[in-house]
Amino acid sequence: MPTKTDPKERGVKPPFAEPRQSPPGHESEMRTKPDHGEQSYRGFDRLRGMAALITGGDSGIGKAVAIAYAREGADVAIAYLPEEEGDARETARWVQDAGRTCLQFAGDIRDEGYCREIVESTVRKFGRLDILVNNAAYQMTHQKLEEFSSEEWDVTFRTNVYAMFYLSKAAVPHMKPGSTIINTASVQAYQPNGQLLAYATTKGAIITFTKALAELAIEQSIRVNAVAPGPVWTPLIPSTMPDEKVKHFGEKDPMTRPAQPAELAPAYVFLASNDSSYVTGSVMDLTGGRKLP
Repeated sequence: MPTKTDPKERGVKPPFAEPRQSPPGHESEMRTKPDHGEQSYRGFDRLRGMAALITGGDSGIGKAVAIAYAREGADVAIAYLPEEEGDARETARWVQDAGRTCLQFAGDIRDEGYCREIVESTVRKFGRLDILVNNAAYQMTHQKLEEFSSEEWDVTFRTNVYAMFYLSKAAVPHMKPGSTIINTASVQAYQPNGQLLAYATTKGAIITFTKALAELAIEQSIRVNAVAPGPVWTPLIPSTMPDEKVKHFGEKDPMTRPAQPAELAPAYVFLASNDSSYVTGSVMDLTGGRKLP
């Protein structure tokens, strides 16, 4: 019989002695490595024969989802920034170790043409596109309103919201009934922190986008859902947050620790599989005990 694991003790707990990084951050430079399920995730063929495109697939949640999808039988394409190539190669290696094909797309999803290109390339290579995971995100923290520049506001919205629109619009014409779109939102959509003003605002927009798109897409039997994580230990944290916040990241949450990416991946598998065939327009709460409205 499998043994139960104390959820408060499963992941690494703060304080973290994590070196500061420059954005966008790299898993390879993290002292406390995230767990993406490399040694723990076991698949059950729930996505056998499917093809998925995952943005931000080089590290963090995207990497964990890529590993899980591959072990469930899906071929996987990952999109990421050119400077994240090293981490992306490691993700691709895990996908290939599962016996699946991994396509790697380095570029900027703020560019609508690039979004169309990676969707079309995925369909050409795999012959289909069953799952789109809009996961990539940009964030920065500031103490005062005047510290948020108009340029940064634009980058945040184009990365976190515009790209979801571009990719979904490009993907839907290629998707067959039963296909799914999964968007990564955040607890910040419901409990926003002023220091994450731009990021939190985009996450609120993602919730609305998900619900509205779900209404349109169900006409083609395509389901659209979102996942709303709480704090998650990824390279985004030491590259975008003040040192003191990094040190105590997740400490004040009910679990007294941040989530590991591996703990979120099963939710993305559920939403991509036929197990969730009656679920659309939904937001899955993965906040570790923070209450959402």
